Amino acid sequence: MAADALVGALRDNAARPWKPPGGGLAGALVHDVIHGLDMTAALGSGRQVPEDRLRLVLDAITRPRTLRYFGADLSQVEFRADDIDWSFGSGEPVCGPAQELALILCGRKLPAGRLRGALSGRYASAPP
Repeated sequence: MAADALVGALRDNAARPWKPPGGGLAGALVHDVIHGLDMTAALGSGRQVPEDRLRLVLDAITRPRTLRYFGADLSQVEFRADDIDWSFGSGEPVCGPAQELALILCGRKLPAGRLRGALSGRYASAPP
């Protein structure tokens, strides 16, 4: 997109800012981070979400209402990040990078082998 067209699109929408479901700035951050990870995790790009933003996302998506919305099976599992000091839940440990655990909390599946733990297969996508 040409710079002039981009500036015009921004100007045309300045009075009607997008509001994500769940609302507010935290909702917008969750939306952008999770959908960005949907793409970069699938591509294996190695993108790293800055920890301060990732913590805001993790706080937002572990609220009971948000967990119900995504409907992931989190029963009997304690998620443990191995790259930051963070855990959630109780039960059998499932370990991996915090941003991949965020994808799981939002109902996504990951390629097999990305997480560790006896119940990690629950969150693995079927092989192609």
